[in-house]
Amino acid sequence: MLTSLLVVALPIAIVAIVLEREGIQALRGEKEDKLFALARILDAELGPGYDALIADLPTGWNDRAAAIRHLNAKLAGITDRVADAAPGVGVGYYSGRLDAILTYGPSRDHGRTVGISIPAGHPGRVVMATGLARAEVGTLVRGRILNAMHPIIRGGEAIGYIWANEYSSVIEQQQSAIDYAVLLASIGGLVVGFAIISVLSRRLSREVGIVVKGLAALKHNLRRPIPPLRDELGAIGEAINGMAKALLDAKSLNENILASVADGIVAVDTEGRVKALNPAAEQLYGVRADEVIGRPYRDLFSVGSRGQSALLDTLETNRTHAAANIEFSRPDQTLHINATSSTLRDGDGNRIGAVVVLKDVSERDRLLVQVMRADRLAALGELTAGIAHEIRNPLTSIRGFMQYLEDCESLEEWQNYGPLIIREVDSLNHIVDELLAFGRPQTPRIGRVRIQNIVEEMAFLARGKSDAHIELDFAPDIPLIDADGEALKQALLNLLINAIQAIPDGGTITVSVRPEEGECVSIRVVDDGVGVAAADIGKVFDPFFSTKPTGTGLGLAMVHRIVDAHHGTITFDSRLGAGTVVEIRLPVTHPEVEAVT
Repeated sequence: MLTSLLVVALPIAIVAIVLEREGIQALRGEKEDKLFALARILDAELGPGYDALIADLPTGWNDRAAAIRHLNAKLAGITDRVADAAPGVGVGYYSGRLDAILTYGPSRDHGRTVGISIPAGHPGRVVMATGLARAEVGTLVRGRILNAMHPIIRGGEAIGYIWANEYSSVIEQQQSAIDYAVLLASIGGLVVGFAIISVLSRRLSREVGIVVKGLAALKHNLRRPIPPLRDELGAIGEAINGMAKALLDAKSLNENILASVADGIVAVDTEGRVKALNPAAEQLYGVRADEVIGRPYRDLFSVGSRGQSALLDTLETNRTHAAANIEFSRPDQTLHINATSSTLRDGDGNRIGAVVVLKDVSERDRLLVQVMRADRLAALGELTAGIAHEIRNPLTSIRGFMQYLEDCESLEEWQNYGPLIIREVDSLNHIVDELLAFGRPQTPRIGRVRIQNIVEEMAFLARGKSDAHIELDFAPDIPLIDADGEALKQALLNLLINAIQAIPDGGTITVSVRPEEGECVSIRVVDDGVGVAAADIGKVFDPFFSTKPTGTGLGLAMVHRIVDAHHGTITFDSRLGAGTVVEIRLPVTHPEVEAVT
């Protein structure tokens, strides 16, 4: 109301001031116009001037006193008639040559001033000197007046001046009347404005109160709309109701989505108190939402589950956990869980808590174990068939040679076929040695190794077996890793030998080592050899699968086993005629088996 009153009062005050000033200026302008009109009448009544009037005076201008009396007798009647026609106005003639007041009507009031000279600083002297009319407010001969002075120009020379004046008190009274009228109008305007503002403000305050109460109610119940209102507040209320409806729909959608998600979802605030959990999380933890909302997560689920650690670690460090494999112990069973946690932020990007998504993979792991068991049985069958195939060929050769030599009596024949039999026996022995190495792998002897040194050493050995060009590309700042150096040497040498055997003469092999995100080191072996058909890529790590006529198919299988023992990954990508890329990713820190509580 105060603001509105100020808004109303300010323009009223400005208008009042402008009106008051304009009224005073208009009043003074009107007074000046009237007084100058009277002066011009007197100027016309003067005719040719003072010389013509004084011509019949024998002494002429020589006798100043006689000249003043003579001119006063001629002109006093004129000034008295004009003064009587305009009550309150004083008029008169002044002679510059005589430097005296000739008449001052009405004579009954101002006749005593005839013959007086005006002071040196009187405005009348300026009028006679410049020949320009002038109006002044001040204290002059008559007192405090508004004086309009008109020069008497005859023959191009100012011979005196005529004045017409009025007491300023009369003007001030009229000004006061104007001020009073303006003040009354302003006060009336303020009163009316205040009354209107009061009515509108009360109405506005009442309707704003309805909106405020409606908003307070919406904080707890989005289904309670703001009552209909008029005008702009009505539009605001409708907009708020529309937003509340949209929020309700979005909330219902989110609740339905959370209720429909099979994974458990738990959210906590920055203090670690539970803010939300969906039905899947209730079932996983064996609790009800209304029992745990607002309570500390650490106290509720301090059962030693690593799901708790992932969530609170994210809350404390802002570190995200992606699909962490954990075990969740319950009285009846132990569940295998994948936990993914991240930070929660509001619309301004401020941290407001953390959330964890818990996926029960116990059944999946059980099925995976069955699938792996079936795969192992299938692999065992393929391995048995491969072993039988690899052993049958040399045994068949040995049997054939022995059948031939059974009926042979020539020592020369025995000498010729004996080395062939020994070579086949050595082939059998080599196959058995590789099978023993593959079937009974040693536990990795983990130590801190510099992978660049291993790559350089194996590249040097491989160069001695071929004229292929081997290029090494090491990134800076490659960390030391936890690994079995001798096992990695065997794996890298097998990869380099395979690459050498796959490229034509003069081909190029590039071995690069790079640090990767996630605390890993990548080793890439790239060749421009003949490549592998797309149909065979999925079999390259199977025992006894080989695309080379003389290969046993155990080299890449051994590499895969070594990488797997280091908890690393190996990928194989190849195209016929375009070469092959094999990439090994090894963790910088060798994971240790942690006891799960």
